[in-house]
Amino acid sequence: MTQKTWQTQLAECITSLPELCEYLNISLLDIEKRLPAAQLFSIKVPRSFADRIQKKNLQDPLLLQVLAKTEELKPTEGFCTDPLQEKNSNPLPGLLHKYQGRVLIMLHGTCAIHCRYCFRRNFPYDDNRPGLAGFKKILNYLQEDASIEEVIFSGGDPWVNSDALLTSLLTQLNTVSHLKRVRFHTRLPVVLPDRITDGLITALKTSHHELVLVIHSNSAQEIDRSVQNALLKLKPHMTLLNQAVLLRGINDTPEQQIQLHKTLFNCGVLPYYLHLLDKTQGVAHFDVPEEEAKNLIKIIQSQLPGYLVPRLAREVPMEKSKTVIGINEA
Repeated sequence: MTQKTWQTQLAECITSLPELCEYLNISLLDIEKRLPAAQLFSIKVPRSFADRIQKKNLQDPLLLQVLAKTEELKPTEGFCTDPLQEKNSNPLPGLLHKYQGRVLIMLHGTCAIHCRYCFRRNFPYDDNRPGLAGFKKILNYLQEDASIEEVIFSGGDPWVNSDALLTSLLTQLNTVSHLKRVRFHTRLPVVLPDRITDGLITALKTSHHELVLVIHSNSAQEIDRSVQNALLKLKPHMTLLNQAVLLRGINDTPEQQIQLHKTLFNCGVLPYYLHLLDKTQGVAHFDVPEEEAKNLIKIIQSQLPGYLVPRLAREVPMEKSKTVIGINEA
């Protein structure tokens, strides 16, 4: 059988709750009650990712990341649609400038997978599609601010773009003399590893800057041979880091965290952040209290070398950086 291209795989994602249940041989007695949540924030799962989910297991850690729940419809005090107040750091369509020395660029709102805990599930992507004309304005913004040393391409996932477009964007960024690093935040090497093609590697080589890749993996179960091969293919060309979100029932035990970081290290990936949940409306059922998170990190730290221990962090609106949480306070 001919291997499907990554573009075809992306087009053939599972996009409905009944389809997901049928694919995984799951019988949901409350499926009708879950449908409004699936309509409020649509389901999207690549089949290569779904193939790593244990069939018939409603507690599978990968399934829990993508399966709509009725809890998403319940308003929760302290949770809102813009928990990081990103609208206050959005000077141009597609541009976020929150931190000194770096900016974040969003080209669109498309991702290869819809994670139910996504903090941007309510983000106004329709107002943040810069297009080629808008990217020219962003480029001018970068040229005029010599303090900006790093550009971060983030979600919607930047690697759903074509190799030709990525080549064009990186070529244009080469004209910014004070720029030193380009960073990509992407879930594609994990959820759609066939995206890591020779064409993508060639596109990345266009850049004259140091390249950093931050993947997003929450569970060692996500890392199969195809993902490992994709990451090892990228390793010679960029620094590889992982950031995860601490999620109730998915990766909130020491065993799960330790296995994740050991597995990723075998793929050439070092831990970056373990994020406390951003308090977006509809995701409260994933929340792990801070004190519990601190104790979790203490246990991880007692069993792993320091370079395999992620920094526990949360993002506080309008702060000048991520807030790293010291475990000695626990």
